[in-house]
Parts: sequence; C-alpha cells; structure tokens
Amino acid sequence: MAEINVTPFVDVMLVLLIIFMVTAPLLTAGVPIDLPDSRAKALSEERDQVTISLARDGTVAVDEAEMTLGKLPDALAALPPGEDGKPPLVTLRADKVLDYGAVMAVMGELNRAGFSAITLVTSASGEVPTVAAPQGESVIRGSGQGE
Repeated sequence: MAEINVTPFVDVMLVLLIIFMVTAPLLTAGVPIDLPDSRAKALSEERDQVTISLARDGTVAVDEAEMTLGKLPDALAALPPGEDGKPPLVTLRADKVLDYGAVMAVMGELNRAGFSAITLVTSASGEVPTVAAPQGESVIRGSGQGE
C-alpha cells in the first residue's frame, strides 16, 4: 500500500503561517488616515481596546467595521465590557485634515455612551512646534487647568 508523502504539505503550511504572522500586524489599521504630529510619550497601558477611526471623507470605523456617524451609538452600545467590568479603552484615530467639529462629534457620542477615557492617536514627531504670535500679542503656554 502506498503512503502519502505529507512533507511538501507541511512545508507549504509553514510558509503560509510565516507569511500570515508577518503581515497580520500590518493589517491592524485598515482605514488610511494621515495622523497629526505629537511630541507626547506613548502610553504603555495594556487593556481591552477599541479603535475608532475617522477618515478624511467622514466615514467612521469601529475597529474594522465602517459605518456612518449616525450608526455609531448603536455600535458603541453593542461593545462588550472589558474583563474587569469597565468599558474598554477607546483609541480615536482621526485624519489631521478633519475639522475640530467632526472629531468633537465623535467624542461627544463616546461620552454619551459612557466612554470617558479616550486616547487620541497621533504620529510621532521629533520637531518642536513653533508658534508665532501676531505683532503686539504674546503666546501663553499652559495646561488649560485654570492656572
């Protein structure tokens, strides 16, 4: 009785496994977004996480599911709580050309849904931003905490 040689099959499966392991981390951000720059340090907190992306054309994506802004409250209500019973950490990725109102509309929906801890995602920048004040005015730097 002839035996089936499985060695080529195993070789092909290992190559496919390696390809998927290499490409899987590259697929986490499926919505193409040009992030704003920031000099802040990256957060090291590991918790259950939900990524909300705002594209240039105004579409919203919760993790990888694209939707309109009107369907966002239903999608947020369907999110399961984390392992500790708290809501998952929400990371908000917004294209840098979007106006402030579009980002605040999504943040308002997140707040109404009970997500009070929102992380904004930016791209790293090594440059120190320069602020030029109009003639006769001065630049005040502060944290906005009523100094």
